[in-house]
Amino acid sequence: MDSTALRALQAPLKDRYKSDPKSACITLKAKGTLDDAHIACKVETGRALATAGLHPATGGSGLELCSGDMLLEALVACAGVTLKAVSTALDIPLKSGVVSAEGDLDFRGTLGVAKDAPVGFAQIRLRFEVDTDAPQDKLDQLLKLTERYCVVYQTIKSGPPVEVKLTRA
Repeated sequence: MDSTALRALQAPLKDRYKSDPKSACITLKAKGTLDDAHIACKVETGRALATAGLHPATGGSGLELCSGDMLLEALVACAGVTLKAVSTALDIPLKSGVVSAEGDLDFRGTLGVAKDAPVGFAQIRLRFEVDTDAPQDKLDQLLKLTERYCVVYQTIKSGPPVEVKLTRA
């Protein structure tokens, strides 16, 4: 896909969202079912069923997906798609690219071993390695716009309010 095709694809959506801002607002959903036999949760991904369980550092077998890994994978996926869309829109040719994310966890917090240890990622590093002949100013713009428009990155960075509720089935 080139920038012209991308703009043509997105133009009617942008027009509709400008004329009817409410049509741009949707609610994405995720759903999982607690496993009856294991410490695991089966998550519907839209394409398959993924089973998330305890990380080996918290007693897991390593057979189930770690939700921390899944968060980093979602970040990599969103950032990669955003980078590719922005590079296409700006006519910045990329021969190839790799997106990676790392996150630092102290499992003492998750296991309640140390009250001063944080629960969750203390730091996340997102990296892009691209093979391109584009000048540095174009790459700086590409990174800036990728950060700006990446939904998962902005959600993690901004930390929106999260409502948590427990109800009986």
